[in-house]
Amino acid sequence: MARFSEDAGKAQRFDVNLSILFTELPLLQRPAAAAAAGFTAVELWWPWIETPTPPQSELDALREALGEAGTRLVGLNFYAGQLPGPDRGALSVPGEESDRFRANIDVAADFAASVGCTALNALYGNRVEGVDPAAQDELALENLVLAARAADRIGATLLVEALNRPESPRYPLVSAPAAVEVVDKVNEATGLGNAAFLLDLYHLSMNGEDLEAVIDAYAAKSGHVQIADNPGRGAPGTGDLDLSALLLRLNERGYDGWVGLEYKPGDRPSADAFDWLPRELRAAD
Repeated sequence: MARFSEDAGKAQRFDVNLSILFTELPLLQRPAAAAAAGFTAVELWWPWIETPTPPQSELDALREALGEAGTRLVGLNFYAGQLPGPDRGALSVPGEESDRFRANIDVAADFAASVGCTALNALYGNRVEGVDPAAQDELALENLVLAARAADRIGATLLVEALNRPESPRYPLVSAPAAVEVVDKVNEATGLGNAAFLLDLYHLSMNGEDLEAVIDAYAAKSGHVQIADNPGRGAPGTGDLDLSALLLRLNERGYDGWVGLEYKPGDRPSADAFDWLPRELRAAD
């Protein structure tokens, strides 16, 4: 595996996505495993894929596990349906899924507030056969406005993410400009200015975008960054992306937020999937 640039490591603050790494362990054991690997910050997709409103006891147990491990939750998805799986969000899907997203908004925001999390990601949702895309977009904006207001209530940023067309062919936001356009619409609708772009270098590379140009254009509108190498969605150094150079470019363009490690560990335990990053660069304030 290629050695990751120490300068790039020093330029950013890293967190571990516990919904794609350490999944060989039960949810409540993952924060401690991340801490044992040297990380002090983590992020999560919505952990309860079957329900937007889990019992309070389960929320409390996750809060306790994060606290006991000494890990800070720095990013959390709103309810997004079966993820990983066929779903790619719920907020633009008419009917039950949209209702479930709305039921989740305050639950997710209140949990985020209770653990000091200040970034909430709202996946847009797939196109639905037989439904006018314009109607889905109208519903999406309504729900994103509600989510932005809930995020503002707790002092958080609302994130909007572009995915990639090969893996998510029915997801409409499959380019950086498409996602940023939605960010701008939400900010215009609310007047709050707390919506931002989630810049995922793996997804954008899968779309064939010029990553340097994306960083130059949208670093200032980015509220969170996620990385994985391509091809394979593995750790840095397992594919062809020069992630060191890209993270340095983000730093040079003024991005000083979190960089989420959202990659697959491959055929090894997750704890062994961080050899690209020196241990002294894993912990963050």
